[in-house]
Amino acid sequence: MNAPDHTITTLPLAAGTSRVHESARAQVAGLATYVDDMPEVRGTLHAAPVCSPVARGRLRGLDATAALAMPGVRGFVGAADVPGDPILAAFGHDEPVFAHDTVQHVGQVVGLVLADDVMTARRAARLVKLDIEPLPPVLTVHEAHARQQYVLPPVHVARGDAAAALARAPHVLEDSFEVGGQEHFYLEGQVAYVLPLEQNQWWVCSSTQHPGEVQHWVAHALRVPNHAVTVECRRMGGGFGGKETQAGHLAVWAAVAANKLGCPVKLRLDRDDDFQITGKRHPFAYSYRVGFDGSGLLCGLQLTMLANCGFSADLSGPVADRAIFHVDNAYFLQDVAISSYRCKTNLQSHTAFRGFGGPQGVIVIERILGDIARHLGLDPLDVRLRNLYGTNERHVTHYQMPVEDNILDPLITTLAQTSRYRERRQQIAAFNAESPVIKKGLALTPVKFGISFTATLFNQAGALVHVYTDGSVMVNHGGTEMGQGLNTKVAQIVADELGVPFERVVCTAADTSKVPNASATAASSGTDLNGRAAQFAARHVRDNLAAFVAGLDGCGAGAVRFAGGEIHTPKGTRRWEDVVGAAYANRIQLWSDGFYRTPKIHYDKTTLTGRPFYYFAYGAACSEVAIDTLTGEYRVLAVDILHDVGHSINPALDIGQIEGGFVQGMGWLTTEQLVWNAKGQLTTHAPSTYKIPTTGDVPRHLRVDLWPEANREDNVHGSKAVGEPPFMLAISVYEALRDAIDQAGGDAGSVNAPVTAEEVLRALGG
Repeated sequence: MNAPDHTITTLPLAAGTSRVHESARAQVAGLATYVDDMPEVRGTLHAAPVCSPVARGRLRGLDATAALAMPGVRGFVGAADVPGDPILAAFGHDEPVFAHDTVQHVGQVVGLVLADDVMTARRAARLVKLDIEPLPPVLTVHEAHARQQYVLPPVHVARGDAAAALARAPHVLEDSFEVGGQEHFYLEGQVAYVLPLEQNQWWVCSSTQHPGEVQHWVAHALRVPNHAVTVECRRMGGGFGGKETQAGHLAVWAAVAANKLGCPVKLRLDRDDDFQITGKRHPFAYSYRVGFDGSGLLCGLQLTMLANCGFSADLSGPVADRAIFHVDNAYFLQDVAISSYRCKTNLQSHTAFRGFGGPQGVIVIERILGDIARHLGLDPLDVRLRNLYGTNERHVTHYQMPVEDNILDPLITTLAQTSRYRERRQQIAAFNAESPVIKKGLALTPVKFGISFTATLFNQAGALVHVYTDGSVMVNHGGTEMGQGLNTKVAQIVADELGVPFERVVCTAADTSKVPNASATAASSGTDLNGRAAQFAARHVRDNLAAFVAGLDGCGAGAVRFAGGEIHTPKGTRRWEDVVGAAYANRIQLWSDGFYRTPKIHYDKTTLTGRPFYYFAYGAACSEVAIDTLTGEYRVLAVDILHDVGHSINPALDIGQIEGGFVQGMGWLTTEQLVWNAKGQLTTHAPSTYKIPTTGDVPRHLRVDLWPEANREDNVHGSKAVGEPPFMLAISVYEALRDAIDQAGGDAGSVNAPVTAEEVLRALGG
């Protein structure tokens, strides 16, 4: 031990600084390993799906003779080969592992062909003949609603008396519109690799946001206990919700094949098959009546939402519920009646997507307020400010949750000032008066997004922290890394808790054999849950070391401080490594687990009331666009964002999430158009026909500022979730485009999303 020195070395804390993403260098160098990069065990077979070519029909039989005759083909697997339940262990228990008796959408998987290499398997799969008697499909929510054909029962939420409020309202508007779905378009497609082990044990490497669910699904299909299946995920090449449940399908399919053939099986979908098989963001159709006074203040709202769920429930229930929760967005709804219908159609089973129904709720009220402003001849921002939640009154949501951390007014007014919103509106009006062809539009819209899983039981997490005798630290938690930087943030949190340099901490692959029963990495809560659990685990280890050092120096454990890779007491300073080595020699536990469950939350699904969210994340965006009235083409010229992430654990990662979420949201509302033809075939199933935003679509002016206030709830390091809330900032682009259409003399009220160039031209009467 050094001579007594009460000066504690001060080094920058890991949390609160912009640390490089833990995999960035490996990813740039091409050294980061994904599922398809793993060395294959000898004897591995490759699978390819056999898919239904019709949207609805009776499956009378199949003939795989030609496929099995191909050199290199080793077998076919179908519904009869599932040793356990032929129905997937999904919440709704309404989706077969493989189609049998009936097919319910184009692309539904009927079976797999197994071959020595992937291209042989894919070619052979095309030779399997399906005998299907076609039946008329239901392809639209309107037809499904008329037939009362739903995957789940309708849900109705009301407060006050909306009908009476509308009857006495000075002004009433009535309208309907639609918002399309969205393909996840992750860089790494859906993939799973399954290896049979000894004694009926199974190892599954899956590109999944929810290893625990993959474990459960595979065990259910193989009729083995959960402990017989280990699922591992080091990283995904993007997920966005598309790998929350639907990664489980591939793992089950590959596991059933591995079970039948007794060898390892890999299944990787090509992009076309991925498009056709997997679900998308839920398309929604809306109809509403809204009452308001001369200042734009809302008086009453009746709203019907039709969610296109596809052929099975999947996550449609909680997605549609969150749309209900977020219909208010930033605004107080006094008298409101909401009806939500979860429509069953003969399309892919739609699933989670960034925002998880929140965007489909938020866009409704933003569109309504934009239409009210145009109807009254008022500035849309003034109408939005008029309807904001208050702090002492008008502060309870329509599902009875008080908005206790409201920063909407100061955040929005700050952005209006820094973006020069008022001045730019005047400038745009002057520009449009002089420009006969190019017309500009401007909009500033806010976001209030609830953070937590709406299903309360999922708001829990576990983690393990191991300190090795050389002082290095390994962390394992239940979250998954999909590029968002979760492992980087968790490592920062643990480094600060132990007082060691960030570089001494590494996070390992998500693994069901290490942290069991982990929730999906979703709902923007990855850091909130897993970061806190890892912090608690590290704190247990730190407390063990503090008690040990306190005994050596004859002081209280509370007097021991950990910082800068050193451990300080009133008697002196020791190196972290020396203390760890001495603690091991004295048989002090150097590893621990941590567990966290989100406090305060509760929700009654019977009364549809409670506190489903721990806190709200807030933000606002001001977007300027220009449209060509002759062609309908447009550009997003400038975007200013002010977003609330609390005290950021990693500002660079958070700003990257804000920028990425905004651009992805912009794609949903502008260029990403899903088109199914009259036979239920998805015709936009490749990059040639489905247009995600490119670098050329990113506005040249894209400024992101962070709101400086810490989270008012006791969240890890005072931070807030950042994954999903920024997505809805892109609604400002949708409203700016409608503003430009209106200023060009078009019908802004007729605009559906996505607002493609064709949609702009149609709204202009072209």
